[in-house]
Amino acid sequence: MAAIYWSNFLAALVTLAVVVEPAGLAPIFLAATARETKAARAQIALRACLYAFLILTGAAFGGEALLRALGVTLPAFRIAGGLLLFSIASEMVLGVRIGRDAATAAQAIDERARHIAAFPLAIPLMAGPGAITATLLIAGEAHGDPLALAALIGAIFTVLALCWAVCRLATSVERLVGASVSVVVEKLIGVLLASLAVQYVVDGARSLLS
Repeated sequence: MAAIYWSNFLAALVTLAVVVEPAGLAPIFLAATARETKAARAQIALRACLYAFLILTGAAFGGEALLRALGVTLPAFRIAGGLLLFSIASEMVLGVRIGRDAATAAQAIDERARHIAAFPLAIPLMAGPGAITATLLIAGEAHGDPLALAALIGAIFTVLALCWAVCRLATSVERLVGASVSVVVEKLIGVLLASLAVQYVVDGARSLLS
């Protein structure tokens, strides 16, 4: 049982880590909280991770029921989710995602948003469409197995804990990683995410055909 739990946990952890990309939050967090004090930044980081955890946990437990209510089969959603993840991956490889996320953060600053933790940090950076889709797909593959769902929740918590750590150490992370390295890592992660997305589509198509 322990081996199964750790296998499910590692699979979910890798998928969510690739989609959320905690290390990439550092420059966006710095831009979105540029006018905040150190104490305020700490509160914003904690709240953003909490909001994202609630969103993804809700998707894990209630997402499949919502699909059934809408009459959407899991294989169909798996194919749609795979296409969505592939779109996100292509943006990462082509360098579109960095500019888009930076523009989102800049817009939040210009509008002096009061809830930076909710937008743009929790949504769409931590618990965006890609992360929600991945969570729904993994939860669907669990088929209600409490052990598999527990592994998923553990993976969600771990990824968001990494996000919190990156936000708290954003200045140091940005200085350590550097702009050039960030671009290279972004593209490598994009290729890996594209591979996962194709696998989702293949699995969904195989389920429909069978």
